[in-house]
Amino acid sequence: MKKIRQTSLDEFYQEAAVFLGKDIDQLLPPGITKEIGHFNVFDIAATIREVKEKGVMPYNRRAYYKISLIRGKNRAEYADKVIEIDRNALLFATPKVPYHWLPQKGPQSGSFCVFTEDFLVKSKSGVEPDELPIFQPGGLPVFQISDSEAKAVSAIFRKMQEEINSAYTFKYDLIRNYVMELIHYGQKLQPIAASAAAVNASSRVTALFIELLERQFPIESPIQSLELRTAKDYADRLAVHVNHLNKVLKETTGKTTTSIISNRVLQEAKILLRQTDWSVSEIAYSLGFEEVAHFSNFFKKQTTFAPVAFRS
Repeated sequence: MKKIRQTSLDEFYQEAAVFLGKDIDQLLPPGITKEIGHFNVFDIAATIREVKEKGVMPYNRRAYYKISLIRGKNRAEYADKVIEIDRNALLFATPKVPYHWLPQKGPQSGSFCVFTEDFLVKSKSGVEPDELPIFQPGGLPVFQISDSEAKAVSAIFRKMQEEINSAYTFKYDLIRNYVMELIHYGQKLQPIAASAAAVNASSRVTALFIELLERQFPIESPIQSLELRTAKDYADRLAVHVNHLNKVLKETTGKTTTSIISNRVLQEAKILLRQTDWSVSEIAYSLGFEEVAHFSNFFKKQTTFAPVAFRS
């Protein structure tokens, strides 16, 4: 299976600079600092040529949050569900829930903003994005909206664009309010119906499962720990039943969900044992094992070696 690569903010700007024909410095918002967190807003029409050439948005596998106003015929895919967008849609994206957005024939327009968790956390209210209903896993955060609603949402994006280019000292505080206005606007809407797609549904679930799995790696610090560890963890995140996930993966890969997860964890364990000086207990923790004995038993069962013996 092909690995689906996650796009970081740095990579997003590198790609955006190419298809917008600008230097990265020209794309970065004025006055943004690490203390503020990151935020930016873009016009979808300016990116649409690249979308048509590649068939997918180049930043749809992201390590950041995104809110999009999409005007035109589009298609959003979440695991085994397909959402057809005929006219206007408001889409909320989180790093924890993968999706694909495929523009269809016809004119495309709209706006989108990208921001990091820090951007909202560092507001006066200290909002954690993942605590908001709109960003909870298991839902379908795509909302069909009317022309009048799209006009109202467009006005919010226009305010963001105007403010980001202003010299107002507290402009990012104001922009946070606009972001929260969009979030609350979406949370008050009812999601449009999603149809189960028989064609390619299994391959789509498989691809998104692999994406979620790969997003957890590489492990770069002994204080980092896998967030998703069991088959149910992945099924919940993909909004499918664990039995359905097991069935799909067995059909498409010949392996169970648990065995795929275990193989990837084992691969990372070997890398950490051979390429770091972390203790076995630190490695065990980073790979989601509550007890070092559980990790040692897991590793020995998979390789016939104890972790310490493998390292030496």
